[in-house]
Amino acid sequence: MTDVSTINSPSVLPNNGKATNVKLVLLGESAVGKSSLVLRFVNREYSENREPTIGAAFLTQKCHLNDRTIKFEIWDTAGQERFHSLAPMYYRCAQAAVVVYDITKSATLDKAKSWVKELQRQANQDIVIALVGNKVDIAEEDEAERQVQMDDAKAYADESDLLFFETSAKSAQNVDDVFAAIAEKIPLEYIMSNRNGGGRQAGSSRVELTQPASQNSGSCAC
Repeated sequence: MTDVSTINSPSVLPNNGKATNVKLVLLGESAVGKSSLVLRFVNREYSENREPTIGAAFLTQKCHLNDRTIKFEIWDTAGQERFHSLAPMYYRCAQAAVVVYDITKSATLDKAKSWVKELQRQANQDIVIALVGNKVDIAEEDEAERQVQMDDAKAYADESDLLFFETSAKSAQNVDDVFAAIAEKIPLEYIMSNRNGGGRQAGSSRVELTQPASQNSGSCAC
């Protein structure tokens, strides 16, 4: 049986145990740690040397809050430029996006900003976007490795109406908080529509994977 943790939040809806499917896409430059973040969230594991994602990988995980149960359907996309043209296929109809950069490489924040602009221009107008600076563990060991200051990135996130976190997939720092915050910010209208039979939206299912899909083992990360 799935072990679902509870996050304290204001009760808005009665929890009837029905999960609401939320399509979530991870975007960002190659090697910023997108796959490591999602595997830490879903499988509670970390691998030091991961092969780059080819195309996209699919994972799922549930989060239970007092007023809602969210089942994240997560598309972990490849960061290489040659796969950029495939991105709209993955973020189409997505209710949430996690845009990741590496705090030790300033150029990856520039790429993250371009992803945010693209999402705001072409994705679902109500999409919840989280800007995530990963690899904070490196800066904690040696502050000289940090190229992106947290205050600068947070100021940009605030201006752009984004959720903002600094994380470490290696130590698990703030990883759960990213997805919990997204789950809490999903518009209530969408939750109600889904519970009233809205179901999955077209476009979130017919995607050809070039990497085997991976399913969660059942342990909730929220």
